[in-house]
Amino acid sequence: MVYISTPGFFLVALDADTGAPLEGFGGQVPVDGFPASGVVDMLADLGHPYDPYEGIPLETGYITTSSPPIVVNDTIVVGNSAEQGYLQARVENVPGDILAYDKTTGALKWKFNVIPQPGEYGHETWENDAWKWTGDVSSWAPLTADPENNIVYIPTNPPTIDYYGGFRPGDGLFGTSLIALDTETGERRWHFQTVHHDVWNYDNPAAPIQLDLNIPGRGIVPSVSQVTKQGFVYSFDRLTGEPIWPMEERAVPTSMVPGEKLSKTQPFPSKPPAFEMQGLTEGDLIDFTPELRQEALEVMANYDMGPLFNPPIHSDDPAGKIASAMCPGDGGGANINNPPVADPTSGFLYVTSRKACSWQRIIPGEEADARIEAPTGSTFAAFANGSRARVPRLASGLPYFKPPYSTITAYDMNTGDIAFQIPTGETPDRFRNNPALEGIDIGDTGTGNAITMVTTANMLVYSDMDSDGTTALLYGIDKRTGEEIGKIEVPAQSRYGMSSWMHDGHQYIILQTGAKLTAMALPGAKSDGGGGGH
Repeated sequence: MVYISTPGFFLVALDADTGAPLEGFGGQVPVDGFPASGVVDMLADLGHPYDPYEGIPLETGYITTSSPPIVVNDTIVVGNSAEQGYLQARVENVPGDILAYDKTTGALKWKFNVIPQPGEYGHETWENDAWKWTGDVSSWAPLTADPENNIVYIPTNPPTIDYYGGFRPGDGLFGTSLIALDTETGERRWHFQTVHHDVWNYDNPAAPIQLDLNIPGRGIVPSVSQVTKQGFVYSFDRLTGEPIWPMEERAVPTSMVPGEKLSKTQPFPSKPPAFEMQGLTEGDLIDFTPELRQEALEVMANYDMGPLFNPPIHSDDPAGKIASAMCPGDGGGANINNPPVADPTSGFLYVTSRKACSWQRIIPGEEADARIEAPTGSTFAAFANGSRARVPRLASGLPYFKPPYSTITAYDMNTGDIAFQIPTGETPDRFRNNPALEGIDIGDTGTGNAITMVTTANMLVYSDMDSDGTTALLYGIDKRTGEEIGKIEVPAQSRYGMSSWMHDGHQYIILQTGAKLTAMALPGAKSDGGGGGH
């Protein structure tokens, strides 16, 4: 069987041999042209009034699915996503509750409320009665499961709306969290909130990674790790939720935005070390030449630099700054289009990252709302996204921060230490040949691209571009040292992921190249047993 969750919020079951809708699964959907079976309209199970053709009224909210469902033993678990928080200026929305179905009949097995209702764990973290009318908390990234222990791991995103949460005071569980649920009952086994009262769009953007670790002095520990946009890896005993290494709640900046009440602390893992630049200081700015450093300082004088969890500023900022620096940005660090991979034989975790900041300035909600084509909700927030503030640029076109611009960080998760960190791809010609850097060896900067990877028995394989940005390459590197073993040209850069397959005793790598899949054969995969790929 093939299970598909569609953007229209249907769960479809197909016979894998014929492609026909699965008989006995679901029932007749009240929409013309739908088959008599093989489909479940999940809106009926979400619990909000809706029209079969139009869906949930925009005044109430918005829901869709952005990642595939996961099958765990006899249960299908479906994540989902609400409207992008940076496209919102009104406070009402629906929560993206987690739904589970019987894999044979399509019958609803359970629903987990991602915004706790009265009497449920975490309800008190929603002040101002915001639990009644706001939403967005959902799992837009892929899910992970431990079938042996009947656990599914749910990475979630922030509540309504990105960058301002004055109308929803409190930590807001289960926003920006990792939740472990029992796949049979939907009961919470454990959870960890990676960002309290998230106003940075720091949703957990990738599937959690499971490894059985051999930790010195502790023996075999079953783990699950969540990589994050803010550059951390949060690691837990996947059965109990206990952190593998201590977590520390550290003080973070407060907000100057009227009505905003941020959490006074955020969780910082003691291990592993961060894989990306966190915050922005003068020491992080480009310094290949004194002139470039001075220009960067002059440009940055107009922006509010600060540490990790630097809060957004508003349009009437008393200091007159253009925007605040959020580093890593909500598109930097780890993200859904550059997911981590792991090596189960060694306990190594490989995280790819691209160095980037976001520059945030919020404006009055009514003003922001006028820029949104189909807004959700009905009540204007006091503040909302200012359609992204002007991004700082140097006259040379060079990045304002130091390289590397993109990396692979290899963690030995048995110890929590970094085994190696390497730049990805090749230094772009637009940097190496830049007139502002004439005569300067800038080294290997990395391309700055989001790259994808897969591990094999003896290699880590990743996809990136050559120095002029026109040719896609597939790189093989040593999993233990990061040393490059070789590279070959491929039709296009792989996006979002790649995978390794065995067929008739031969190994292949499947690349996700735009709208197509590209199969690459490893040496020995040819029918004549010869070497080389094709």
